[in-house]
Amino acid sequence: MSSPENIPRHVAVIPDGNRRWAKGRNLEPWKGHEAGARTIEDLARKARKLGIRELSFWGSSIENLTKRPLVERTALLRIYSEHFRRLLTDEDVFRDRMRVRIIGRWREQFPSALKNLLEEVEEKTKDHDAYFLNFFLAYSGVDDMLEAFRSVAKDARTAVTDLTEETVKARLMTRELPPVDLLIRTGGEPHLSAGFMMWDIADSQLFFSPKLFPDFGAAALEEAIIDYGNRVRRFGK
Repeated sequence: MSSPENIPRHVAVIPDGNRRWAKGRNLEPWKGHEAGARTIEDLARKARKLGIRELSFWGSSIENLTKRPLVERTALLRIYSEHFRRLLTDEDVFRDRMRVRIIGRWREQFPSALKNLLEEVEEKTKDHDAYFLNFFLAYSGVDDMLEAFRSVAKDARTAVTDLTEETVKARLMTRELPPVDLLIRTGGEPHLSAGFMMWDIADSQLFFSPKLFPDFGAAALEEAIIDYGNRVRRFGK
């Protein structure tokens, strides 16, 4: 496989297929999530080697944390705890100056011990500026957009006629993130979900992989980046 030449700055991933991966192996659903967490760690390392500065993963929607069986939700929170503890002690995170951001309504949804851990990860990496690893937890793009417009509506200083793209972006949970250049969805189902980062993917290139997420490893990511590099982005021109 040749090395990719045109590297996107920001790659976002909808990691679909964890539960189907587990089901196909007669495993409990959370075993798929555990395998998916290991895949995320592999992809984060590969992304840095490729020179991708910003990498985002949709970990869970609000619905994932309210509608799935309690035993699965409990296991998912345990996996988050284990994954972020590994990040906190990962020498590569600090050597490569990778900042970790966690976006969504996790503070409203997660137990105190997990919230404290996530806040510690954010705090200890907040001054890193070489690479950025973003996790969307208890996040819905529709919810994000609605809250942004509610915020604008409540601001008496902003007239409707003065509303700009910058005004909206500044009120989104993703306000610190650059636009997404490449959106990858695994799992073989070519669609979007819950308006994931809907503002930020307006001009994104899309890549749909048939692989279930735990099987979407470093080589698959490089293949997606090479495919991106062979495309021509016209931005409506």
